[in-house]
Amino acid sequence: MTKKDITINDLAVMVQKGFNGVDVKFEQVDKRFDGMKSYMDNRFDKIENLILASHQKRIEKLETEVKELREMFAM
Repeated sequence: MTKKDITINDLAVMVQKGFNGVDVKFEQVDKRFDGMKSYMDNRFDKIENLILASHQKRIEKLETEVKELREMFAM
């Protein structure tokens, strides 16, 4: 095998070739993360709405029970 001397310019070209397309790959990853963030935001909104609805029902039930207790003790 013959040893080939590598110049600074050769090294610069090799490094440049290594970085070609990296920006496109990062853009693709960013798009996937954006999609995942949108999906998770949607899921969290649904969960939040379910919890709020559940809490609202529980509060209304408690209000009814307190009203009934007040009426019972008012007698």
